[in-house]
Amino acid sequence: MEYEMLLDKAYEKIKKVETSERFEIPEIESLIEGNKTIVSNMQVIASKLSREVEHIVKFLTRELASQGLFRGNRLVFNTKISKKSLQDKLSDYVNEFVMCKECKKPDTSLAKRDRIWFMNCSACGAKTSIRSLG
Repeated sequence: MEYEMLLDKAYEKIKKVETSERFEIPEIESLIEGNKTIVSNMQVIASKLSREVEHIVKFLTRELASQGLFRGNRLVFNTKISKKSLQDKLSDYVNEFVMCKECKKPDTSLAKRDRIWFMNCSACGAKTSIRSLG
């Protein structure tokens, strides 16, 4: 009985730690003009994800089955694509190519050794092979 009272007192004195994710998937800024979809912040997204723009563009064009052209800071798709679809595919990209499979942190980098791509995590040291986008 005394143990439980001491335990309750200890719990009361412990500070509750608010867990907040320091990493958020960037919001895609897109608009539809005629039959084209324009993503205006690809450079910002790539920077926040610490990935090459070309890698993200290749993933999105394949996953959305649409031809896309990257010029300047804009990615132009030759079809109408909803903002939700674009955001969902970007989330898929982050889960597959950014987040560590072991510790679930975004502190990763991509490296190619021989013909195989690896995702290296600087947080936990994990090294995971990933699929190539060709």
